[in-house]
Amino acid sequence: MNNVIALRPRVPEISSRLVALSTVFADRRRARGDVFWLKENAEWLGLIRGFQAPPDPAVIAPYEAYFQNIPEQLRFFPQYYRFFLSLYLDLEDLGLAGDGDALCAWVAERHLAGAELSDLQRGEAERLLARRGHGCADPELESRLHAFTNRSETFALPNMKAAYELTHIVFYLSDYGRVDPKLGDAAKVSLDYAGIVAYLDQNADLLAEICIAQRFARMTPPPLWEAFVCATHTRCQLNDRPATAGADGYHCFLVTGQLMEMARPGAFQHAVPPVGQVAVSRPATGPGALRDLSEGLYGMGLRRGTGWDRMRSAVLPGLSDMARSVVEGAEKSTPQFGSFFESFARSESPIGLM
Repeated sequence: MNNVIALRPRVPEISSRLVALSTVFADRRRARGDVFWLKENAEWLGLIRGFQAPPDPAVIAPYEAYFQNIPEQLRFFPQYYRFFLSLYLDLEDLGLAGDGDALCAWVAERHLAGAELSDLQRGEAERLLARRGHGCADPELESRLHAFTNRSETFALPNMKAAYELTHIVFYLSDYGRVDPKLGDAAKVSLDYAGIVAYLDQNADLLAEICIAQRFARMTPPPLWEAFVCATHTRCQLNDRPATAGADGYHCFLVTGQLMEMARPGAFQHAVPPVGQVAVSRPATGPGALRDLSEGLYGMGLRRGTGWDRMRSAVLPGLSDMARSVVEGAEKSTPQFGSFFESFARSESPIGLM
């Protein structure tokens, strides 16, 4: 298929890097089957499937025994059906012998997606079921997802939940780069705005997802953003200590590595502790400019304007040197910065309260 977005791995080299990491994620971080284990390994296997080439069988060998138990676990824990489907279908596509069609049919017959309150989660369920021909339960779902992505002003303000939902919608609509998600111009502006906010905040985790989504949407991410993400990935570390009870730096390590493998192959070359449990740490970054910029604009009150060309000289002198450098980088990274600022400045007329 000529519209597939491959991660362009050098297959023998990437496989040797992935074998050790699969063992880490399958056996050396979480108890098999707990919700954090399900989430982490579903994301990891989805990334491996995205490499568009059969991996070394050793990459998926740590999951073979668990794969056989997924149907029974799904039957007893149907509330986690999206995790189970994702794990099972990816492992089947990566070479394990199974019956993903029967698993999807079981989920579809029980309409488990009906328990979802969110269109985003229904979108994920639809994508999973469609992989074995059991999708299309809600013909209006895709139009609602596109409507969300087209509301660009949503993404010109700090709202991490909305920004992550935007990226995941693009992931699902594109089947992780396998098909064109057919985003309109407004949705592409939404990705630009969300990326500016993430860069201003120096949030490499979110910015990695935004750059990946842009690539899946046939866009070219700003080189400055990708360079920041790749630099963050290389500075992540795998440490010989237990993972925290909640999330550690795993997700940042994963998505920054995914983008790096797409942009400049050579990710996931970190030293792996030879024995014991493994925690993932991400590097500390500076505070960015988002808070300082927001507080400076808020303090201007009615003097706040929308035009960046006019406001630039009023805004930049009040920032720290680091924050000013980040803002100037964001300004130069994309031609959308001026229109982004019009919404970000929030200079509308005061609300006329009675």
